[in-house]
Amino acid sequence: MARIEDLPQPTRDAVLSIPCPAFETTPFVSGPPLAQRRVAIVSSAALIRRGDKPFAFGSGECRFVAADTPAADLLLSHVSINFDRAGWQRDINVVFPIDRLRDLAGMGEIGGVAETHYTVMGSTDPAEMAAAVDQIEGQLRQERIDSVLLSPV
Repeated sequence: MARIEDLPQPTRDAVLSIPCPAFETTPFVSGPPLAQRRVAIVSSAALIRRGDKPFAFGSGECRFVAADTPAADLLLSHVSINFDRAGWQRDINVVFPIDRLRDLAGMGEIGGVAETHYTVMGSTDPAEMAAAVDQIEGQLRQERIDSVLLSPV
C-alpha cells in the first residue's frame, strides 16, 4: 500500500481533493445468522474473463462474474500504481476470495455462496459508480443474497 507522500504530485492532489462523506446516523443491520446467509463478493479488481474488453481507467461500470468461472479464465484489469499484482498471480483469492467462501460454506459457517459475484474498477470516482451500484443491488435482490464480502484492491 502506497502512502500519500509516495504518490506522484498529480495523483496525490487528486486523491486529497476527493470529498469524504459525513454520515449522520449509524447503520443498523439485522438479519439471519451468518450460517444462514448467502454471500456474494464485490471486488474492485476490475476482473474480466479472458478475451473480454478490459475496464477503462476510471470506468464506473460493473461486471458480473459467475461463481463457476474457472480461475484460469479470469484476468485482472485494475490499473493503479499502488497495486502489487504478485499476490494475485499466486492466488486468485487475494482479490476474489471465492475458494475461501466455498470453504466457509462447506464448514457451515455461511449458508451458501452466491451464483453471481461483482467486480468494478477500483481507483474510480465513486460519483461515477451510481449506475453500477444500482445494477449490483438489483441483482443481489433478485438472487436473494443476504451478505456481501467487499474485496477492495
